[in-house]
Amino acid sequence: MEKITLNFQKRLQQHSNHLVILSAILIVLGYLGKYGVNQIWIWNSTMIIASIIGFIPVAIHAYQAVKVKQISIDLLVSIAVIGALFIGEYEESAIVTFLFAFGGFLEKKTLEKTRSSIKELTNMAPSTALSADGEEMDIDEVEIGDKLLVKTGRQIPVDGRIYQGSGYVNEASITGESREIRKEAGTKVFAGSILENGTIYVEAEKVGEDTTFGKIIELVEEAQDTKSPAEKFIDRFAKYYTPTVLVIAAITWVFSHNLELAITILVLGCPGALVIGAPVSNVAGIGNGAKRGVLIKGGDVMNTFSHIDTLLFDKTGTLTKGNTEVVVVKNYGASKELIDAVASAENESDHPLATAVVRMIGKFNPIKFEKTDVVKGQGIIADDLLIGNEKMMVVNHITISPEQKQDITEITDSGASVVLVAADNRLQLIYGIADEIRSGVKESLEELRHEGISRMIMLTGDNETTAKAVAAQLGIDEVRANLMPEEKAEVVKSLKNSGKKIAFIGDGVNDSPSLALANIGIAMGSGTDTAIETSDIVLMKSSFDELVHAYGLSKRTVANMTQNIVIAIVVVLFLLASLILGGTGLVPSFVNMGTGMFVHEASILIVIVNGMRLIRYREK
Repeated sequence: MEKITLNFQKRLQQHSNHLVILSAILIVLGYLGKYGVNQIWIWNSTMIIASIIGFIPVAIHAYQAVKVKQISIDLLVSIAVIGALFIGEYEESAIVTFLFAFGGFLEKKTLEKTRSSIKELTNMAPSTALSADGEEMDIDEVEIGDKLLVKTGRQIPVDGRIYQGSGYVNEASITGESREIRKEAGTKVFAGSILENGTIYVEAEKVGEDTTFGKIIELVEEAQDTKSPAEKFIDRFAKYYTPTVLVIAAITWVFSHNLELAITILVLGCPGALVIGAPVSNVAGIGNGAKRGVLIKGGDVMNTFSHIDTLLFDKTGTLTKGNTEVVVVKNYGASKELIDAVASAENESDHPLATAVVRMIGKFNPIKFEKTDVVKGQGIIADDLLIGNEKMMVVNHITISPEQKQDITEITDSGASVVLVAADNRLQLIYGIADEIRSGVKESLEELRHEGISRMIMLTGDNETTAKAVAAQLGIDEVRANLMPEEKAEVVKSLKNSGKKIAFIGDGVNDSPSLALANIGIAMGSGTDTAIETSDIVLMKSSFDELVHAYGLSKRTVANMTQNIVIAIVVVLFLLASLILGGTGLVPSFVNMGTGMFVHEASILIVIVNGMRLIRYREK
């Protein structure tokens, strides 16, 4: 029997949207039958069918709640519907069930959350490795101390150290570092990172779940296990409200012997406005956010975000765009031919700084060189053209003027890397290359402070000099650099334990543990699928204007929801008091089933209109 009930309930849930639509159509047909063609049988039959359609899922929920000794609002609605049908008030029973079902539909839509990030992380983990002699093996077969080969384009399968070879490794998914990093013998590498160029041989130091990537997965699992949604106010209220209304109706029937009055109390006691008030505010708020590129995953998220006082930021891909770009060019008389020569020489290199220069120059006329040398740790020499760092200039006796030295200092102090270009024995170009800060971030952070954010902290895997330079430009309070994913997560835990309400904003796989552990995780829409799925809020356009809007919107939505709850409770208490005390002379006796339903429906309309105001909200 239990299995049949569960299967039936599963089918109802699968078609819940269709049932709500069908119920609405039947009610409309009923009104058309009664007032359009004056056919009462159409009115009665459509209202009865609509009542039954809406009643069945509510009754099942009520039955399941009673089984675990909980008296829910579903039970109150079920008894009220049965009573209304019993005394022939088919309109009331149909509307009550429809409103209850529609409220459930809205709530379901607002509270759906995607939590498949663990599966996504697992799929991204390395599954195979190459032994040092090139033989492919399953990742589970790799043991500590094994020597492995990693070719260009492959994932590094373990945490370990390079004992032979060199190349450029992309660790953005692990550390958040914005540049591809040159790795050579003796340096450490991490599982899950990508060898973009070169060939390396690695000795395994950590394998499987003990790797940095494995720890990321473990931290996300732990965070999601402990991060349960807050209990809804309406459920807490129902623990006391539902039994109270049932008792009042029963006492009224016992002392007055007026069954219709008792059922009227049950019908009017159904908190229709309360059931729909919170979801309609959430739906309107979430709809407003979606229009402006902010995906907010549910009413709990909205409520929690409105109380946030501390923002934690990843740097790469969050405060910055996540791409190395030429941000400063100092030209000391370089010709178009020289710039073409620079592009031609840099185009032969796969170094991130070189590709940034080529990308900035754009179209160029290729130039062939008789001789090109790559000088380790310095740069490129193409015939008499020098492209590299200050060391290359010094070694080749290129004079740097005081003005040029000042320019170099200003660029490096800003956190950017410097590429110098010399020809004809003089310095002619300086390129400052950095991960560009997103436009409007500084202004947005100032607005967030005005809205109520008291503290801002940057957590990044990047080096401290670059991180502090970015933070200084943006007015961020504190910087913690050179952090691994588990260290970021520890900072989040520590701040939460100190009583702070934390929102973490990031974009990479390395941010997933922190996104999941924070009170609110916020992902940039340009980030990884894992970060987006683990987060509570997604900024689809990766704009901080969206963050400001989301924070202001959450505060207005929570206030709006509170207004709706107050309206709903006040109306229900007014109706019940008028019904019960109407015959005593203490209050006017004007509430009956008809006038009560009118006030009841009016209250629902009021909370809907109030909630819909949020659709027009826009942060000033």
